[in-house]
Amino acid sequence: MTSQTATEWVKSDRQVERERVRRTRARRSASVATVSTIVFLVLLVWGVTNSPGWASVKETFFNWDEFAGALPDVLSGFLLNVKIFLIAEPLILIVGLLVALARGLKAPIFFPLRALATAYTDIFRGVPTILVIYLIGFGLPALQLQGVPSDLATLGIIALTLSYGAYVAEVIRSGIDSVHPSQVAAARSLGLSHGKTMRFVVLPQALRRVVPPLLNDFVSLQKDTALVATIGPLEALRQAQIHAASSFNYTPYLVAALLFILLTIPLARFTDYLAARSQRRRGQ
Repeated sequence: MTSQTATEWVKSDRQVERERVRRTRARRSASVATVSTIVFLVLLVWGVTNSPGWASVKETFFNWDEFAGALPDVLSGFLLNVKIFLIAEPLILIVGLLVALARGLKAPIFFPLRALATAYTDIFRGVPTILVIYLIGFGLPALQLQGVPSDLATLGIIALTLSYGAYVAEVIRSGIDSVHPSQVAAARSLGLSHGKTMRFVVLPQALRRVVPPLLNDFVSLQKDTALVATIGPLEALRQAQIHAASSFNYTPYLVAALLFILLTIPLARFTDYLAARSQRRRGQ
């Protein structure tokens, strides 16, 4: 056997000390954060439970019997919220991408298309989402046109797609605009057409940059699926309203809120992770 000639790298004493100090500071910071959080929560719970109206609030919002009774129906309705979200999300991405690309067309012949895309984003970003749901949910069936869907959940999906598509279009357009013009110039100098330049050069970079803000929009979308209840589908909020109206107790609303929290918090933390990773890649 040949003797080992390569010398293993050994950390210097200064490097070892630096890492020890960093670990000590990290442990100290974690300890301080943990203690301060516990103290804050204890004080918050103490302040709420010792307030004069706590007994009434506890009975109205934290009734375990009402919680257990409403949970099956609210959970069943929440599955409809998830279904609406999963169907609307890809549709919103498609609409947003097409509108963003239309707004980026520079040739004079495409001016009507560009103007239409601009008008779409201005209108649907300016109108509150709940009003869009009302207009689509009650307006489309009233037209009595052939092929117009009558299913309330479908109408809600259409309304959410139109509303959020405008926001997503602007997010994607900002990502496209963030790509340096030299990238486009280099692609065109290699003989790529405008379409291929967008497909192979601009869009991959743009979409990678806008993933965190897109996920933030989808966190909001998941919550706003509850607005579809205003036109009648038996989703989580509607089921909670039915139980609350029958018992005059608001605990079913707490059930719906907890279900939304359980879904949105992991997605929000994943968004934070992607944003932090993007910053690390850029060296920030």
